[in-house]
Amino acid sequence: MTKQGFLLVATTLALGSGLASAKGVTWKIDSAHSAAHFSVKHLMVSNVHGTFSAVSGEVVIDEEDPTKSTATATIGVESVDTGIEKRDEHLRGPDFFDVKQFPNATWQSVRVIPGKDKEHFQMVGKLTLHGVTKVVVLETEVTGEAKNPFGPPIRGATATATISRKDLGLVWNKAIEGGGVVISDDVKLTIELELQKQ
Repeated sequence: MTKQGFLLVATTLALGSGLASAKGVTWKIDSAHSAAHFSVKHLMVSNVHGTFSAVSGEVVIDEEDPTKSTATATIGVESVDTGIEKRDEHLRGPDFFDVKQFPNATWQSVRVIPGKDKEHFQMVGKLTLHGVTKVVVLETEVTGEAKNPFGPPIRGATATATISRKDLGLVWNKAIEGGGVVISDDVKLTIELELQKQ
C-alpha cells in the first residue's frame, strides 16, 4: 500500500469478522499479548527492528455491519526496545520521540473498508505521534478466534503499514559518505493484537 503518516505503534487494530458501532460488542486489547513492531533501514543496507510493548485500547465490533466497527489504541512510546539500551535512550530523547513531552502515541479509527473476505479489511484512522496527527491506513488481517481457558473469549489480528517518519516530525538524520543517510524515512509497521471479549 502507499505510505501514509508514521507509526505505530501501533498501534493498532484488528477485529474479527467485523469491527464497531454503539450496538457492537467491546473487545479490549490484551496488553500482555499485544505489541507494535517496526523496521527501519540503517546505512541503506540493513534493517533495524524494534518493538513498543505498551499497547492498550479497545475495539467495538459490529457483527451485522463490520463497516460500523471502531477501534482506539494508545502506545506508551517509552516502551520502545531495539535490544540496544544506548540506542533506545537516543530514540526516547529529543532527537526522536521526545517521550518527556510526548509520552504516548494514540490511534482513533475513522473508517473501515471491507476486503476480499471477512478476515481482511483496511482500517483508516488518525495517528497522533510526537504532537502531529496524520491519517494512516492499516492493512488488517484477522488471525483467529478461540476460547480462553484462563478468561473470556479472544480474537487475534495483525495490521501492517509503511509510513513516513518525517510526516510526524521525526526528521533526525545524518548523511553518509558516498550518498545516502543513516536512517531511512520509510518505516514498516506490524501490529500484533490479542483482544479479549468484555
